Amino acid sequence: MDVIPETLRAAVVQMNTTEDVDANVATALRLIDESAARGARLIVLPEKFHYLGDRAGVARARLRLDGVLMGRFAEAARSHCVHLVAGSVWEEVPGEERTYNTSVLFAPDGSRLAFYRKIHMFDVDVGGHAYRESDDCRGGDQVVAVTIRDWASAPAGGGATAAEASSLTLGLSVCYDLRFPELYRALVDLGAHVVTLPSAFTTTTGRDHWEVLVRARAIENQVFVVAANQYGKHGPGLESYGRSMIVDPWGLVLAQAADGEGIAAADLDLGSVSRVRAAVPSLANRAPDAYERRVLLDRGS
Repeated sequence: MDVIPETLRAAVVQMNTTEDVDANVATALRLIDESAARGARLIVLPEKFHYLGDRAGVARARLRLDGVLMGRFAEAARSHCVHLVAGSVWEEVPGEERTYNTSVLFAPDGSRLAFYRKIHMFDVDVGGHAYRESDDCRGGDQVVAVTIRDWASAPAGGGATAAEASSLTLGLSVCYDLRFPELYRALVDLGAHVVTLPSAFTTTTGRDHWEVLVRARAIENQVFVVAANQYGKHGPGLESYGRSMIVDPWGLVLAQAADGEGIAAADLDLGSVSRVRAAVPSLANRAPDAYERRVLLDRGS
C-alpha cells in the first residue's frame, strides 16, 4: 500500500488576467516566484491565466502545449523544483477554430506530467450575461488523475522508505467542472487525495456558490481541493469573484486569498485524508448497485 507524504505546502495564485498576454505571463511568473519563496511545493494558477478578453483575441491567444509560452512555465517549475499546475490555457486544436480549455501539470524537473481538457463547457445565462464557452472551446472526454511517486524527497515518519513515502495522487479539474460531483467521484475512484481547480468563477455565481461548492466537493469526496480563481474585470461582461481557497477533507478553509492579485498558501496534512475517511467512511459505505435500481412512483389521481 502506498504511503503519502506527511505534509505538502500548496499555494493558489489569484490573477486579474486581461487581453495583454505578455503582461499576464509576467504576472503569473512573478506570483510563482512568490509562492515558491513562501515554501510552496504545489502551485496552482487560475483558469485561462494567459488570456481573458473578447472572442477576437482568442485566435491570437491559442497555443500549443509544446510551444514557447508553455516552455516558460516548464522552466519555472524546474527552476523552483515544484509541481506546477499551469492553470488552464487555450490549447490549439489542429484544423479547428475552437480550442481546448486545458490544464497542464509540470514536474519539478520541468517535464509535462499530464494535461486535462475541461469536460464541461460553461454555457449559461447569469448576471445579465450569456456565456457560451462552447463557441470557442470544445469539451474534453477524459477524467485525469496522476499518481506521482517522487513527490517527497525524504521519508515520512514511521520508517517508510522514500519510495513508499512519496506516492500521491492528484486529480485535475477546471472551473465549471466544480458543479459536477460525478467528475470528482470519478477522480476519487482513481485514487485522488488532492484535486486542483483552476477557475474563472463569475462574480454573480461566486458570491453564492463558490465557497459552498468547493467545500462540498472536499467534504463529500474527503479530499483537499486547491482552487485558484481569477479576480476582477476582464473585459465587457466578464468579471471574476476571486476568493481563491484551499480546503481540507473535513471541509475547513485552510487559506483564502484577499480581493485582488496575490496568493494564498497552506500546509496540507495529507495524513488527514485517510483519517477522515476512516472516521466517516462514506466512500466505503456507498451502494452503487442500489443506485442503479431506480423506481419512480407516480401516485397522481
